[in-house]
Amino acid sequence: MQGLVRYLYGPGRCEEHSDPHIVAGFRSPAELEPALRADGHQDFRHLDGLLTQPLALLGERNYRKPVWHLSVRAAPEDPILNDRQWAEIAHEMMSRTGLVQHGDEDAVRWIAVRHADDHVHIVATLARADGLRPEVWNDGYRIRDACRVMEARFGLRSTAPADRTAARRTKRAEVEKAQRVGRSEAARDVLRRHVATAVAGARTEVDFFAALRAEGVLVRERFSTRLVGQVTGYAVAVPDDLSADGRPVWFGGGKLASDLTLPKLRRRWGTESLARPGPRPLSGRYVSVRTGRAVLRTTVRRAADEARTTAEFLELLQQQGLLVRSRYSRIDPDQLTGYAVAFPDTDEPVWYTGGRLGLELALPRIQQRMSNSERDAETEGDDLTPKERQAFYDDAVRAAAYATSQIRRNLATDPYGAEDACWAASDVLRVAAKVTGNRHLVRAADTYGRVARPPYGRIPRPSSAGHGLRLAARLMVLAGTPDRGSVSVLVLVSRLIALLDAITQLRLLQQRSAQAGAARAASLQLSQAATGPAQAARHEALVQPSPFQLAMAAFPDPWAPAGGGSAVGPAPIASRLPVSRRVL
Repeated sequence: MQGLVRYLYGPGRCEEHSDPHIVAGFRSPAELEPALRADGHQDFRHLDGLLTQPLALLGERNYRKPVWHLSVRAAPEDPILNDRQWAEIAHEMMSRTGLVQHGDEDAVRWIAVRHADDHVHIVATLARADGLRPEVWNDGYRIRDACRVMEARFGLRSTAPADRTAARRTKRAEVEKAQRVGRSEAARDVLRRHVATAVAGARTEVDFFAALRAEGVLVRERFSTRLVGQVTGYAVAVPDDLSADGRPVWFGGGKLASDLTLPKLRRRWGTESLARPGPRPLSGRYVSVRTGRAVLRTTVRRAADEARTTAEFLELLQQQGLLVRSRYSRIDPDQLTGYAVAFPDTDEPVWYTGGRLGLELALPRIQQRMSNSERDAETEGDDLTPKERQAFYDDAVRAAAYATSQIRRNLATDPYGAEDACWAASDVLRVAAKVTGNRHLVRAADTYGRVARPPYGRIPRPSSAGHGLRLAARLMVLAGTPDRGSVSVLVLVSRLIALLDAITQLRLLQQRSAQAGAARAASLQLSQAATGPAQAARHEALVQPSPFQLAMAAFPDPWAPAGGGSAVGPAPIASRLPVSRRVL
């Protein structure tokens, strides 16, 4: 405490402190202000004693770090507040956190020091005068609420509520460590991008962990202490990010972002149920005929490469969620002579025999390879044809267009019913950034991460638009790197720009300003990838909401549920308003 108070009254590291003085505290500022000594310096002994005295009552029950320090700063364009207004802000902060309730004489002891026009420092001792230890758990969210109250009261810049949609912030020590070793990004940011990209292209945990290891990421699985062999979590690390003792610095999924924990990833893959531990079945509902045939051929080939017997081969196909039909000999009913596969979720399954998918996938050829001890793999047919790769990207374009139309329809009917599509759009952006290597797409995917997450870490209800976008992401993983200058990529980027513009309007109607701003920024970065900076600036002007929209978005929504789920009753006020035709 003594060192912090002396720093606040000192000149600062760059002579930025001017006229330091107390504007509020547990007593009147005049009683707490340090007196001047004969040499012109402040005498802090009386203030030090008042602030640290309650620590003696707690003794061993003290916090390891008993000093609570909060800096409250106004935006550059905000008006300059006077001491009385800053004192009111400080009292509101202490009251909202529960550290100092009105009329509580035994509350914690604190002061608010102002040494600049635009901010104050609030300092408190985490020990009450009655010998109790105050609770500060999750105080950041209560501080956020107090900030919004003060912004409205004094006409300051309006900021977003603490809805827990942001990823875990990289700490200052991590940034400085990356600069010392010559890395452009901190390890936490690098790992978040790798994990989010691996999740987008995976259907199971096995695929997820394999994709991370293929990128050179260290993976450590956490096993249950009750059930032998059950994985309950994971942690990742960058190989060259070491601690002081030379060990890798591990980050759990929850330390990267709220939606990257293993239980939430399993819900995304559809593998959280113990009754159905396998992956969500392959879907043929959202793909073209050419794409469906290529996906079936790839799935059958992988099963043939892994299987050792015919029975195991057919079982692997069923585990992938495919419909499998066996054909037996008319002469010998026990002799298996062929097979056919189809997607399970189509109205009328379209069956493909192995020979129709590829000559090397006919059952006799597969059995011949199984009997061969060397198991020579016929890799000639592993690559997709140019037409099939084009079909994959065409399906991704259609999925983005369909999701855009669904979100726009929800603008007028149910603004809270498109959360799954917003969440799944992140997968398409992540995979598109990976397969193209475009730096603008990488930036857009990183920026969009906050837009995708529902508030408070909730998992949205599945939707057809979300399923289509996730399937599109996996198709792009199978398609691999597109040809340089491919028109398919440009068309996909243009569809994604329209999708992000629709999501921007949706977040505005939901009154989620931070997410709306991130969506707008990601849309601008996408437009830079497609057209260049000049055209991107024009696009930014087009997607800016009108003053009318911003004004109406600030109205409270009486029909929106508190948890962010689907609205009940009439459509929200903002959703019944006209939206700019330039965007829609």
